[in-house]
Amino acid sequence: MARAAHQVWLQPLNSPSTLDQVLPPLEPHPVLGLTPASWPGRGQLIVPIGMIDKPFEQVRDLYMLDMSGVGGHVGIAGGPQAGKSTLLRTIIAALALTHTPEEVQFYCLDFGGGTLASLAGLPHVGGIAGRLDRERIGRTVAEVQDLVARRERTFAELGIDGMASYRALRARRQVDDPFGDVFLVVDGWASVRADFEEQDVAIRQIAARGLAYGVHLLLTSGRWSDIHSALRDQLGNRIELRLGDQIDSMIDIRAAGKVPRSPGRGLTMDKLHYLATVPRIDGRPWTHDLTDATRALADAVADNWAGRPAPPVRMLPAVLPAGELPAAEGRLRMPLGLAERDLQPVWHDFTSHPHLTVLGDAGSGKSAVLRLVAHAVVANHSPLQARVLVIDTRRILLEAGPEAYRLGSAYSAKAAGELVTKLSEELRARLPGPEITPQQLARRDWWSGPDLYILVDDYDLLAIPMQGGPLDSLVDLLPQASDVGLHVVLARAAAGSSRMSMDSVVRRLQESNSPDLALSCPPGEMPLLNGMRPRQFPPGRGLLVTRRLATQLQVGWIDPDAPPPAGPSAPEEDP
Repeated sequence: MARAAHQVWLQPLNSPSTLDQVLPPLEPHPVLGLTPASWPGRGQLIVPIGMIDKPFEQVRDLYMLDMSGVGGHVGIAGGPQAGKSTLLRTIIAALALTHTPEEVQFYCLDFGGGTLASLAGLPHVGGIAGRLDRERIGRTVAEVQDLVARRERTFAELGIDGMASYRALRARRQVDDPFGDVFLVVDGWASVRADFEEQDVAIRQIAARGLAYGVHLLLTSGRWSDIHSALRDQLGNRIELRLGDQIDSMIDIRAAGKVPRSPGRGLTMDKLHYLATVPRIDGRPWTHDLTDATRALADAVADNWAGRPAPPVRMLPAVLPAGELPAAEGRLRMPLGLAERDLQPVWHDFTSHPHLTVLGDAGSGKSAVLRLVAHAVVANHSPLQARVLVIDTRRILLEAGPEAYRLGSAYSAKAAGELVTKLSEELRARLPGPEITPQQLARRDWWSGPDLYILVDDYDLLAIPMQGGPLDSLVDLLPQASDVGLHVVLARAAAGSSRMSMDSVVRRLQESNSPDLALSCPPGEMPLLNGMRPRQFPPGRGLLVTRRLATQLQVGWIDPDAPPPAGPSAPEEDP
């Protein structure tokens, strides 16, 4: 019988391979879950992601992606409908099949049309944030930032020389860390630069520092030029699919122009053509039902894993009861809320920063901040140590503190001006004279009496810019407030903040570097202390802004009907 003629050329790369075709047979394992047990690269961050065509050698090889060393950060570039999101899912699924949820975790920002949602069932996935969920996007990036900072401290404390040693310590349970190698996944980098500018710098910082601590960046982009040059240099693995314009190629412009216009086709760094593998394990080389097949893959992995899943992204609560915050300390170092970055308390120290301004729209929580401060003053001081003057045109802070703590209450500009003028005369008597030594200034022992807290709500309704307001008699005292025991907490509306910035009291508070607590504000209003634009937030959410820093936080909430704290027992004299 005659033999068939030798086929010189292989069939064209038309049908993509599936993950179960490029990996050894998948088997349930009692410890590792669903995994290719005979895969030599198991647990080494090396996975197959496609088939490379080598026509002159008449062979096809696996396209291997190695993320264990300098290639730990991965960038994927391709034109519209080139298969970027599909390849991204393939990489995630391949890593999930060859690693346990204790070895790798994924935290995803999905700006590519929602395709990553099909992987949400993987126990390796700690969270997926879509374009419309700005809060979850911020928390996802913040969680990864916090992980890098924690590991940096741990490596320094334990003298760890790299991730290889750290992985070994984790495997022996000598380090208590629920995270292994963490991947921050960004599908659609152009959206980060266009719509989430505040996260752009944070992600670039993660890329610059994270690889040494087992934190990887995995992103897609329509063009290489959309990625900042400093970040592009950090991408040790650059995967190029068919581009919208061949001139964008970072491999070879002429070769890029010859890549077929079909999804999943691309060019390797050696200028060879490849076809990406699809994220499914049913052996069916088509894509019309890829979403369902990818969900089935995730379900199969989850069904065979009985251990701990990836830690979920922690979110700030919509309402933060003040009772969940730690108690105030000292003369008054009080927690204002929880920070978005690490969910730790955000403190304001009235000793080092005697004043605080609060800015926000109606319903943003300005009065709640004043109530929080009033309760902290009462809870931490006796009436001999601190007293409160409330200026409130709407009379909603009337019961902010017990009667014994109140210097008075005012509901109009005229009444407030009279009270403040009288108070300013008493404070001037506390001003240090030339005979006061620096040691006495630090001890504040040349005068006695309580610290005075002036809480002003809706200051914009009381003051007229360029004409004056009820606090004008305090203007010259504000810079010396720490010496005389004066503290002003001033809340005003966001609307017209540019106009109110001309007020003498507001201007002096800014000149004294008083922090701004900017709740929800129109972005078009004047810049904050550090030049940032205000942002719109849900009620109780805001930015604590100083000249150098801005911390996003959820402010502690005290129910208006809650009784005021009783306060500590009053000593016989001011200590």
